Amino acid sequence: MKHLLSAALTIAAILSASAYTPKVVAHRGHWRAEGSAQNSIRALVKADSVGCDAVELDVWIDADGTMWVNHNKDINGLVIETSRTADVAPQKLANGEPIPTLDRFLDTAATLRPDIVLEVKPHADSLREDRAVDEAIAVVNAKGLAPRTTYITFSRRAFDRLVARSGCPVQFLSATEPALLKQIGGSAADYNIIHFRRHDGWIDELHALGLGVNVWTVDKPEDLEWCIRQGVDFITTNEPELTIKLIGETPR
Repeated sequence: MKHLLSAALTIAAILSASAYTPKVVAHRGHWRAEGSAQNSIRALVKADSVGCDAVELDVWIDADGTMWVNHNKDINGLVIETSRTADVAPQKLANGEPIPTLDRFLDTAATLRPDIVLEVKPHADSLREDRAVDEAIAVVNAKGLAPRTTYITFSRRAFDRLVARSGCPVQFLSATEPALLKQIGGSAADYNIIHFRRHDGWIDELHALGLGVNVWTVDKPEDLEWCIRQGVDFITTNEPELTIKLIGETPR
């Protein structure tokens, strides 16, 4: 009986994995493309041009309440959340583009095919972080992009607020056991690949709970192939063209 149960679980895992074709999430856009830069409009457009399913972006709110798209807390040494809009606006990305506001970034995203994976960064000031969550939701809703948007965050405070207020899928970036993630309202686990390798069985457990699996940031061919064979739902990568190619070639 024990052997039959083990065999049944193995077959179920194989069938489960084969049912999932990962969606490709361009991490900070397709920023390694020529003329591009992380979280730039060019990176967003390039991600669309190569067929990515979604684009991940990072947002901060400044002292005046303007939302900016940038990975680090500072740009060119200027800390965004404590700076005035007039000081942030002239700052340039690595490719010479001006740092985009969330409003401008989403105006472009609305004309393109990829979905939006919007990360609210943990802010030093918790009340400012609350405002960042609320403003992000407001801008997304104003652009009519809520049906195409998933929110992600490392902050439990921001996570709870997004779950309560956004009406959109919310993925947690801080590694949490599947059952607890389900309990707190997560739609998917969005964890570094090391956590899924360390916790054998989490992928199947998440799927059994009706939750998605997003793995970041996966760039090496052997890691990409592992994720594909495991049947994850999303692969967040700095190498979207390679990822798309391998998804088409890797047996599941």
